[in-house]
Amino acid sequence: MIKVKLLNYTPEPERAVAMAARLCYSASGAEELAEKLSDDKVKEMVRRMVALGHGSTLEHASFTFGIEGVSRVLTHQLVRHRIASYDQQSQRYVAAHGFQYITPPSIAEKPEAMAKYEALLEEIRKTYDELTEMGVPKEDARYVLANATETKILVTMNARSLMHFFNLRCCNRAQWEIRDMAYKMLAEAKKVAPTLFFNAGASCVNTGRCPEGAMTCGKLSEMLKLREKEA
Repeated sequence: MIKVKLLNYTPEPERAVAMAARLCYSASGAEELAEKLSDDKVKEMVRRMVALGHGSTLEHASFTFGIEGVSRVLTHQLVRHRIASYDQQSQRYVAAHGFQYITPPSIAEKPEAMAKYEALLEEIRKTYDELTEMGVPKEDARYVLANATETKILVTMNARSLMHFFNLRCCNRAQWEIRDMAYKMLAEAKKVAPTLFFNAGASCVNTGRCPEGAMTCGKLSEMLKLREKEA
């Protein structure tokens, strides 16, 4: 089960974005700007920056997530998002005896496939234990571990990078595991910055069109109705 927790974030992230936006168009100093911005003005400016795509202002707010119960398959995809910081549980230093693993739903729903899957993972566990008992270092024994092996990762992104991440990974065509995680991250982000992330999600949600062309999931109208409902 994927666990996502927002561990840290820029204090008053929406105000930070609004201050950055105001500074671009004002002769006032930073301290004076902070004093003049009412809560309503902050919301107005954040909405405007998001609508205009003035992304640099969003970079002043950052969010750190603690993530557990995910596979190496997921993290191999996650770290392709480059404007971010990552720290992942090390298989070099942390022993993987009796490691947990992630099971795709498509395997879990087929008893015969599930039996084969569990048998293979159990054999990998056994082999890993035997190798380490032979004196093979953990950093070398890990070569036998499967992509299904459960891992933990700490992720920090600024709001602009998060928006792009949600565009891609909340899409119905994204791989199921990272999509699940993306929606959990979005829910956490909305708790502390609801105006900033109001329109965040798959690209079709904030543009009203699908960028996938012939590869579309065909659920554009359904996604837009869901957005309206949440509003």
